Amino acid sequence: MHITKSIRHTGRGAQLRPDIMPVLSAGRHRSPRSGACFMEFASFLAGEKWSDHPACTHAGLAQMARAVNDMSSNEGRGRLSSLIPSVIGLTSDDPRLELVLAVTAVTAALPDAPLDRQHSLAVGGLVCQDALRRLGGGPIEVDEPFATALASAPEAERWARRFLERNQRWGHAEITERQTHTTIAMAVDGVRSACVPRPDDRLYAMLADAIALCERFVAATAEVPTAPHTVSAPSAPVSGAAADSPAAETRRAVQV
Repeated sequence: MHITKSIRHTGRGAQLRPDIMPVLSAGRHRSPRSGACFMEFASFLAGEKWSDHPACTHAGLAQMARAVNDMSSNEGRGRLSSLIPSVIGLTSDDPRLELVLAVTAVTAALPDAPLDRQHSLAVGGLVCQDALRRLGGGPIEVDEPFATALASAPEAERWARRFLERNQRWGHAEITERQTHTTIAMAVDGVRSACVPRPDDRLYAMLADAIALCERFVAATAEVPTAPHTVSAPSAPVSGAAADSPAAETRRAVQV
């Protein structure tokens, strides 16, 4: 990958001239000479140390960007380059944003995802939704769209609710960033593996919509300061019967 000095920084992020758009590739790269993923190039544009986990972007959004980058085809991945400047400086320390991103990602993936992925997606979405409610909700409405997505996969919703009823201990532990990131990665995989045409277009739209959601969330929370939140919600320990569930199997399969 050849990088020139024709990158202009304006406002929150940077502008990429069409003649120097980066060539993205899947996975992590040790240096720009070996290539770049979406977030690695964002770290470069932000002036940070080369990393696919830069501080300039919200961790949940960065997780989605890495997953979309890796699960897009070589042809489709190139389109993502135009979105890179949009994630620079887009971050928040409000713990609700992580949960809003996860529930929204599940909402987008659930209706068309394969059945085995629908089970784990429904569990992840319900757990994150419950955690968000414990924090008093958020400035972005997620409940109604998520309910519509669940209604499109009734068998998966029934399975997920039975699973959570049998594992009540999940309701007494703190939800972790790793769990929300796993849910986001499962959702991206659900979109990629759905039996519908043009998966690259759907992945691009998923990331673009997540960026727009983060922008709205940050703007809304900046206008109305809120008290500090403590995240407390179901966690997802995988042991015993839960270790053999479709949810656990998909979590093990999707590690982005």
